[in-house]
Amino acid sequence: MQSMYTQQDEKRLYDQAKHLLTLPTGNEEQMIDQLREVINYADWKYYVQSEPVLADQEYDALFKLLKHKEDQFPELVTSDSPTQRIAKGISERFPTVSHLVPMLSLDNTYNAEDLTDWDRKCKELAEVDAIEYCVEPKYDGASISLIYENGALSRGATRGDGVMGEDVTTNIRQIKSLPLSATLVAKGVEQIEIRGEIVIHKNVFEAYNKQRVAEGLSPLANPRNAASGTLRILDPAEVRKRGLSAVLYHISDYTLAAGAQRPEGLDTHYGSLRWLYNMGFPTPVNEMKVFSRIDEVIAYCAAFEARRDSLPFEVDGLVIKVNNFVMQDKMGMTSHHPRWAVAYKFKARQATSKLLRVEFQVGRTGAITPVAKIEPVPIGGVTVSSVSLFNEDVVREKDVRIGDTVLVERAGDVIPYIVKPLTELRTGNEEEIKFPTNCPVCDSVLEKQPEEAAWRCINISCPVQVAERMIHYVSKDAMDIRNFGGANIQKFYEKGLLTDVPSIYHIDWETVRSLGGFGDKSITNMQQAIDQSKTQTLNRLIFGLGIRFVGETTAKTLANAVANIRELYDWDIEKLSTLEDIGPKVATSVVDFFNRHENREMIDKLDASGVNLINHHKGEEATTGALTGKTFLFTGTLSQFKRSDAEAMVEAKGGNILGGVSAKLNYLVVGEDAGSKLEKAKKLGTVNILTEQEFLDLMNTAE
Repeated sequence: MQSMYTQQDEKRLYDQAKHLLTLPTGNEEQMIDQLREVINYADWKYYVQSEPVLADQEYDALFKLLKHKEDQFPELVTSDSPTQRIAKGISERFPTVSHLVPMLSLDNTYNAEDLTDWDRKCKELAEVDAIEYCVEPKYDGASISLIYENGALSRGATRGDGVMGEDVTTNIRQIKSLPLSATLVAKGVEQIEIRGEIVIHKNVFEAYNKQRVAEGLSPLANPRNAASGTLRILDPAEVRKRGLSAVLYHISDYTLAAGAQRPEGLDTHYGSLRWLYNMGFPTPVNEMKVFSRIDEVIAYCAAFEARRDSLPFEVDGLVIKVNNFVMQDKMGMTSHHPRWAVAYKFKARQATSKLLRVEFQVGRTGAITPVAKIEPVPIGGVTVSSVSLFNEDVVREKDVRIGDTVLVERAGDVIPYIVKPLTELRTGNEEEIKFPTNCPVCDSVLEKQPEEAAWRCINISCPVQVAERMIHYVSKDAMDIRNFGGANIQKFYEKGLLTDVPSIYHIDWETVRSLGGFGDKSITNMQQAIDQSKTQTLNRLIFGLGIRFVGETTAKTLANAVANIRELYDWDIEKLSTLEDIGPKVATSVVDFFNRHENREMIDKLDASGVNLINHHKGEEATTGALTGKTFLFTGTLSQFKRSDAEAMVEAKGGNILGGVSAKLNYLVVGEDAGSKLEKAKKLGTVNILTEQEFLDLMNTAE
């Protein structure tokens, strides 16, 4: 289908949008025309192309500016203004159908003051002193409208322009969380129209993207675009494969059979969704709250935003609705949005910016990471100016170039990443990103293994790698040398006080005193922490050495297999592969590490410094207890305890910790935002999947 905008049009309109966001002054009529044109273009990109060109807050700011200008100059309002309709968004791939009731947008708020002002307007419209509000998540997916007739799903449609939508019934039927039929007739309901959102849970999205990458396909940008795009796929089998879910949040219309009484609960919004839930429909009742005062709503919004990252699905805000339907009818709606509902939008997670240059950083293992330097832009409450591009393959797949306008996303505490370049805005002056052939720090020739994505500097004396290895060695999960973090190591290294890991045990403390900023107490604390690290267990030392692919669990496996670390010098790949959860990749890395002369020399120096190289428990019987012979693995973010503490609880009762999901795994303990391990465990069908509370209950009963 031919685009309704040329590339030159898109570049002009994007530049115009950015200019208008600075709230320019000038000819009001011209500004209003420009705002209408830009918003129409943004609607088309979002609803038809499923490729948003503006961040949500940027779009909202432009829409509010247009509304404000039209309120100031009502004589300039036209019938085709975006404020006088709902939205664009009908493609030609599916037949169009009419909604029984128009699907309106929501007005947006961003802070407590906005909500307080909205509460005041609601009370004025309803002519009351108090209003009960219902609050629910604002799911970040694709809006749908469903019609059930005589208890059976008869039609599913996209939002479209709010009046007409695309008939995607066949695709809707692939979503397992939606019932194809319900006992509505028994409740006296002949026909009902229900609104909702199609979403993809985070773990499903992550697993699907990994599968696409394994198949040589580009990963999907984000769950919202994936959900919207999936509904428009012509192959229902592909739709089913993507694992969509649905959440229904509104009954827009229903018809009762002759003589039937209205079902109990359909007089309030909360009651209606509870009724739907009891009928087998997926609704957000477990995430909904009812409040009698706006200050309670405001407090809940702040608390919910703080935990948004722990949810299994993406949300971009909360929706606050007047709970009573009679009051809703009295308040009415505009042509754009209902007056009885408002969206409280969370801080933006996406923004557009300009890619200025790319710097190449060297990591602890020598991996070269391209880092994009962008024009500073606020995202999710922080200002972002650096974004990891991960590796050369990602840059090539996304076709990111210096000078591109890029869409940047930041989800929670995750490092910001570039979703995609806005190729339609290119001018022809953009430059391809060229990867270095030599290390940017030590100038050594870079190498890349055929099965890996990263280029690496293999010079073990590369200054950046030396410093990063020392920082890892002293870290909490390794040798736990407290009061001696990265900043001190970097400073001591630059001053020549540190040269490698063993030099940590031979620091010239008198020179440290002369540097300034280090008092007797801080020096004493560092000295004591360094001395105490000499007696750490062998598994901590092995982890602290920074062997590629060897995490804490694998380090324990290696330590438990030997009496002295030097025994590993003679272990080959075949022998290492007999250990629990050590495959060829890890085994090869371990062999390579201990075969290097410089690494054996480092271990000799550590030994001479008094660092423990011995497994003092070798030959002793393993701890026995109620969980002897049972294996555990933890995934996701644990909220009630640290993962290391949970693993210690298992080991204290005789259980073992595995490094990955396999047929040998007995229990997978799942925290928030669990990923591919959970999906793999489900597919195996032999793994007991526990919540945190179920794990604690098991620990308490395993005596």
